[in-house]
Amino acid sequence: MAPQGPEGGRAAMAPGKKITARIKRTLPVRGPQAPTLSELMRWYCLNTNTHGCRRIVVSRGRLRRFLWILLTLSAVGLIIWQCAELLMNYYSASVSVTVQFQKLPFPAVTICNINPYKYSAMKDYLSELDKETKKALETFYGFSEGKSKVRRSVDEWNSSGSDFFQQIPLLKFEDFSKTVTDFHSGQKRKIEGSVFHKDSSIVNSGDSNDIIGFQLCDANNSSECALYTFSSGVNAIQEWYKLHYMNIMAQIPLETKEKLSYSADDLLLTCFFDGLSCDKRHFTLFHHPLHGNCYTFNSGENGTVLSTSTGGSEYGLQVVLYIDEADYNPFLVTSTGAKIIVHDQNEYPFIEDIGTEIEPAAVTSIGMHFTQSRKLSKPYSDCTETGADIPVENLYNKSYSLQICLHSCFQKAMVDSCGCAQYAQPLPAGAEYCNYKKNPNWMYCYYKLHEKFVKEQLGCQQICKDACSFKEWALTTSIAQWPSAVSEDWMLRVLSWDKGQKINKKLNKTDLVNLMVFYKDLNERFISENPANTLVILLSNFGGQLGLWMSCSVVCVIEIIEVFFIDSLSIVMRRQWQKAKKWWNNRQRERSGKPPQAGDLERQGHDNPVCIDEDLPTFNTALRLPLPQESPLPRTPPPNYSTLRLETAFTEQLPDTLELGQH
Repeated sequence: MAPQGPEGGRAAMAPGKKITARIKRTLPVRGPQAPTLSELMRWYCLNTNTHGCRRIVVSRGRLRRFLWILLTLSAVGLIIWQCAELLMNYYSASVSVTVQFQKLPFPAVTICNINPYKYSAMKDYLSELDKETKKALETFYGFSEGKSKVRRSVDEWNSSGSDFFQQIPLLKFEDFSKTVTDFHSGQKRKIEGSVFHKDSSIVNSGDSNDIIGFQLCDANNSSECALYTFSSGVNAIQEWYKLHYMNIMAQIPLETKEKLSYSADDLLLTCFFDGLSCDKRHFTLFHHPLHGNCYTFNSGENGTVLSTSTGGSEYGLQVVLYIDEADYNPFLVTSTGAKIIVHDQNEYPFIEDIGTEIEPAAVTSIGMHFTQSRKLSKPYSDCTETGADIPVENLYNKSYSLQICLHSCFQKAMVDSCGCAQYAQPLPAGAEYCNYKKNPNWMYCYYKLHEKFVKEQLGCQQICKDACSFKEWALTTSIAQWPSAVSEDWMLRVLSWDKGQKINKKLNKTDLVNLMVFYKDLNERFISENPANTLVILLSNFGGQLGLWMSCSVVCVIEIIEVFFIDSLSIVMRRQWQKAKKWWNNRQRERSGKPPQAGDLERQGHDNPVCIDEDLPTFNTALRLPLPQESPLPRTPPPNYSTLRLETAFTEQLPDTLELGQH
């Protein structure tokens, strides 16, 4: 038998096999054997575990597909960027050691004499007050011109009337009762009012039952009084003296007070900074109501802040001060020396609150460690950045601090409640300091207001907040005797010669204060708060949990949101719309009485479960298509999928069918 040719082999092939072969050649080939690059990429996107690529292919609509392309490309870009950063950090490891020497800005140092004003210059203003104070001491303690005598009774005091004791009478309380003896009149009487006992263990007045104090009453209502008692006569007389002293000083103009206090030439004897000589030009005048003329070194007012590049006492500030102990006010201050405070150039020097006292006849070395702190604001803490959010006017014209806020708040409450300002704090706009002549009720008002402030009933502690950033100089103080016994003679002679014509006497070592302020080291300590939970940490934790338990990524989460929220919501809304539309059509039909048409049922239709897959049919899936049923499903239109119309792939009749037809 002769071998069959191609036409013979084609004729011997069954018609079904020929149709199968033609379909296999016509349908696209998937997988690595795909004939084109686009087919290969499409197969990869449909079969890969990378969710973004698959969503690009299967998404319906140009907008959704564009969004998935954008998200996928963004994720790829972030991956490349992060991987590049990791590689650069890995290969940038170095074993070189860099040693840097940096300069630290030197802080401002404010120096005050403990005695605010020269007593010799203040005698004209304080003569009457000092006279009455001496009489009170003589009456109660038997002192006369500094000599101790036998204590006299109050009845022996025969003097003219005094405005000081009429305004604030000094009283002696007997047996902790409200029976008192008036120092001025010598009469015993019963008094009423709230008692505020300011106890002290410094010195007792003699008898254990003697309690010294004074009474403050409301000038508008004499029945409203407050009694302030002290177990020490020293504290009682000093407090009584200070009240009258502030009343007198509040009436003296600022220019006059600056002249009554110490000048820079009076206070400064020698000055060195960073190994170089300095003078009064490096100091800025700062007048404090309670401490008189103070002088700030390195205030930065001229725009220049000095710095130091070396630690140690030789490279800091060294000054010798002349305090002139003989010219001290004996009733106002009871200690001798100077007072200093180290602060930033933009901070107000609260010398009365946190100042450091320096004793005379000694050298005081103050070593500093610089620390800069930074706290996080809301929601991590209740601090403020600049104080702009605090409803309290800054009266000090310096950068915000908690102390500035509290003092400004109290001063504002003082002006609102008492009609005048307290002498120890700056003046608000349009206000004036309190004095007896214009404000006879100010002392009673001040004490009552201060009581509320201490008990946190004034509201200042609730309004004021800590500053988020601040600078701090931790001080370490050491003291040594100066000058020594062997060098005292020549040093005092030389310093007296240097002082020259400014004084007409030989200096005494109790009139001198030697001060050194320096950095112990140049290590700047920076303390900052960092949030324990940031957005990066939160996303990392979420990513770790999703990757560990569900093998999900960000793209997977977006896909879940798209399917379970967007698509599901769309399906539910579409179903509800179809039901509503059907209900509306049935209602309209019932009203018109028109029977339902057969075409309506066919147009409604339902989903074909075979054609749910969005992938194009392959050869295997085409062979698994179900056979047509004898009775079609109700309300199901015929298939309208161009990919299932196999006759479109065969535009011409097959040759073997022609042969069968011819036979």
